[in-house]
Amino acid sequence: MKPFLFLLVCLVARADEGIWPHNQVRADVLLEKYKFEAKPEFLDRLRQASVRLTGGSGSFVSPNGLLITNQHIVAGCLTKNSNAQHDYLHDGFYAAGGANEMACAGLEAKVLLKVEDVTAQIKPAATDKTAAAQAVELRRAAMVKVEKACAAKTGNQCEVVKLYSGVRYDLYQYKPYTDLRVVFAPEYDLAFFGKERDAITYLRYGMDVAFLRAYENGKPAATPNFLKFSADAVIEGDLVFTSGNPEPTMRLATASQLTSYRDTVLPQMLARLQPRVVALREYAGKSDENMRAAQPVLSPLMTSFKLAAGKLIGLRDDRLVGKKTVFEGKIRRAVERDPKLGETAGKVWDEMAAAYKTWTPSEKMFELLESDAAPGSNLFHLARRIVRMADEKAKPDDQRLPEYKSYMVPALEKSLDAEAPVNDAIEILMLTQYLEEFKKVSEKEAPVKALLGGKTPQQAAEAYVQASKLKDPAERKRLAASRENVHKSTDGMIRLVLLLDDAARKIRKKQEQVIGSLEASSAEKIAQYRLSMFTASEYPDATATPRVAYGVVKAYTDRAGTPAPFASTFGGLYYRKNNEGPYMVPARWVDLRGQLDLIAPLDFVSTCDIGGGDYGSATVNRAGELVGVTFDGNLESLPNIYLYTEEKARAVHVSVHGLLEALRKAYKTPELLKELGR
Repeated sequence: MKPFLFLLVCLVARADEGIWPHNQVRADVLLEKYKFEAKPEFLDRLRQASVRLTGGSGSFVSPNGLLITNQHIVAGCLTKNSNAQHDYLHDGFYAAGGANEMACAGLEAKVLLKVEDVTAQIKPAATDKTAAAQAVELRRAAMVKVEKACAAKTGNQCEVVKLYSGVRYDLYQYKPYTDLRVVFAPEYDLAFFGKERDAITYLRYGMDVAFLRAYENGKPAATPNFLKFSADAVIEGDLVFTSGNPEPTMRLATASQLTSYRDTVLPQMLARLQPRVVALREYAGKSDENMRAAQPVLSPLMTSFKLAAGKLIGLRDDRLVGKKTVFEGKIRRAVERDPKLGETAGKVWDEMAAAYKTWTPSEKMFELLESDAAPGSNLFHLARRIVRMADEKAKPDDQRLPEYKSYMVPALEKSLDAEAPVNDAIEILMLTQYLEEFKKVSEKEAPVKALLGGKTPQQAAEAYVQASKLKDPAERKRLAASRENVHKSTDGMIRLVLLLDDAARKIRKKQEQVIGSLEASSAEKIAQYRLSMFTASEYPDATATPRVAYGVVKAYTDRAGTPAPFASTFGGLYYRKNNEGPYMVPARWVDLRGQLDLIAPLDFVSTCDIGGGDYGSATVNRAGELVGVTFDGNLESLPNIYLYTEEKARAVHVSVHGLLEALRKAYKTPELLKELGR
């Protein structure tokens, strides 16, 4: 090996870094470092027991379709099924018999059946001489062709996944389950104990878990590949694995990209979220009724705010960007010294920097119109889904927006059937915030005059909401049935979305041409250089598709210098609670204190690399038994989306040992415990 390449290989992290596709897990590293033999049957069972859920991950835990995930993933379902007599989100839910299980329209689970390398069918669609923007379109068309052929041949859901910025393409085949029903969910106050104040921190005392059941043809699905609950609680130093679908990471991002996120993207995101959070808090503080209405909107906005803030804190740490810059410089010099590549090849980094410099002035409008339009407004997002689904269904698959491919449409249509509790006051509040943003926008960028129609942002928001019937599932379904219905509609929210859609599609197209096209040029070449240098030690960025990570249960010292134990306990929960504000426990838990094992672990942390977040993913031990369910990362883990470190970053898991204690003593669920073999 050439000396400079040897130095580069030595730089590759050999901690517990890695968000590995199931077919690329480094069994040799596990054997060398942990004396653990990752046999094919271990990995296959983990894959077949894991599910990709709408909004996160989960895993089967019985042969009868029972699966476990996070409570916050089914929170929308609990809210939609609540009524004046039952607030299932606040009070929790348990169905002792199958007939009482709660249907969750729009929620889907998918099991990864098979992975196939189809790079040879995708890459030749464009050559090095093809313009980058055109190459993206040609390869996207090739991906759709492969997906459709696969679906026609197998009857499975088929998705081509781009890896290493387009260096490799894998075809994933899934078995879908579209009939999911809630079996159990704890009270909101326990699932989200500490609420926004403790979000992305540790110590945590949340029991953020829920059980669903998958059905096929009206009967519980047969799921022979499932994970048994471990009889033993985790201890410090245990090797554990997570299996789920981590959010996309940006580990291959260049220093110029990180600078863009640090100086433009994240600050703009925070500036937009903050006034919405303030407005919702003011509204919620006026009455208990207002608080109940605001909470389902406030919680995700607060979480988004804290996540963005944590990432920005990480990027403003000179050590992170500095480390990235040094590492990138070494790769570039290695490329330039390679006689087969030379200095010309090294210019791809300059091309990346130039593209982001060109794009930066457009980022604000991209967020406003397309990537994060109308945060907090459920009606706006329903209307956009209806408008775009109707428009995209009229096109061939290879010309559609990726999120409206034909195999995705049935689930989208089903989601429109669900009851969608919408609070007019919250909608008006959030839309007012959105329309206020357009007061600083020129008419060239968006149809501002038409949007406001001579009204103030609040008056316009009131008019749009009051003229909408999208609360009614039947009306949503009627509109989505045809493009003509949508474009002739007088519905206020549909009209708002239609007014913005041309400008939104235009800025999206620009983003794809300036930034997205880099994936078929500079970014792909950089990924290729890295892959050729590091070979099997280089894993692809996460793509919200099935991955495996591993690590150890391990305490740490946080940013403030405070030691954090590897696990929190029920005793700590009672020490923390004051039954005020965010630290409230349900009444049954107040009475239960004397009966619980107070030293039983409730939550624990590990060094597992969950990238940008892997909510609901299974956490198993060496025996492949379930020991936890991932539900968060600590504050120090947020910059892991860009660069992994394990010194302070931790994944946070609900302990199944503590969960079983709660199911036995607090919730009295003998049927559920029996099905779990406990």
